[in-house]
Amino acid sequence: MVLSAPLSFGGGLRAEERINWLKTPVKATAPLLAPPQLPPPPSLPPQTYRYRLAPGDRLVTSVFKIEGYEAQVQVLSDGTINLPRLGTVEVWGLTLEEARQRITNGYSQFLRRPLVYLDLVEQRPIRVTVTGQVLRPGVFTLPVNSQGSVGGGVELGGVGGGGGGWPTMVDVIQKAGGISATGDLARLELLRPSPTPGGSTQSYVFDYLTVLKNGGFAPNPLIYDGDSIRVYKTISPVNVDLLTTAASNFAPATINVQVAGEVFAPGVVQISSNAPLSRAILASGGVTRRGSVTRVDLIRMDGQGRTTVKQLRYDPNAVLSSTNNPPMRNGDVVVVDRNNLTRFTDGMNDALQPLTPIVNAASIFRLLGLPTGVGSSSRSR
Repeated sequence: MVLSAPLSFGGGLRAEERINWLKTPVKATAPLLAPPQLPPPPSLPPQTYRYRLAPGDRLVTSVFKIEGYEAQVQVLSDGTINLPRLGTVEVWGLTLEEARQRITNGYSQFLRRPLVYLDLVEQRPIRVTVTGQVLRPGVFTLPVNSQGSVGGGVELGGVGGGGGGWPTMVDVIQKAGGISATGDLARLELLRPSPTPGGSTQSYVFDYLTVLKNGGFAPNPLIYDGDSIRVYKTISPVNVDLLTTAASNFAPATINVQVAGEVFAPGVVQISSNAPLSRAILASGGVTRRGSVTRVDLIRMDGQGRTTVKQLRYDPNAVLSSTNNPPMRNGDVVVVDRNNLTRFTDGMNDALQPLTPIVNAASIFRLLGLPTGVGSSSRSR
């Protein structure tokens, strides 16, 4: 059977046209839709701190339009206050709003809808612990200016340079003598107890070294009662980091180093923080002609009470942190030894020291023209 008409597909197209139509690229009439983008995760809200009452705080309370309820009280050692016609109220660990609500509930027993005012007029001193690589670790008590506003939330990362007298992390580290030569300015940890009983301690780590070297925002968190600051020990210090730390206000302005031995002005000298060994010797006047530049002892005591003695070579041109020019630490002792000629001369003088009176007496008798025997017999009589 012979087809009289060419084979066609749907739409009246012949086979050849259908194949060519399938090969022809299709132009999109509308732009292709990109895959949906997920929204960025919401940023975490800034950490806030609510002031909580404790022994030592002074409060002023009153009831709106009702006389006889005004009182200025202090939180006692047991965490309670005594209010007119209400008696003892426990407020330890409460915020101002929580304490005001507790007082309101107490007065509501015999007053109708009392409107209670509660203000903090004087804050208790702040007790903070500083440990790690500082000159004077320990527990410090810092007074707070009574003009500080503590009723609201305070953001942890805010700068508190003059925020009503509240101490900041920099203030506390300076109070502890500053960061020592082995302190790591890139790891300062702030430990804060939980605001709720039984909660976990909050930890914040700050890197000030990177900020000081590269610029940027340097957080200076406010310090609250019960906080703890820990300065970690640097693992592998380099000269740039040591100089950056020494030039900052985290480090002490000066440290005390004792220089003894063959120097022009032995004693305790004050040098800048992280200054090298050569700076300490130069501060004591330098090495005398009796001293040896090849034998300089560095006596140092570590945190465990172990004393180490390291023999160095005095080289004023040595690079900081080199073997013979390490950075000094507070309390180091440097002893400049005698040279070989001085050792020999001092040894001879020590050996002849017992004969010196005899030699001096004989010389005097000869100068007077007297025989040594006469002088001896006269002295014996």
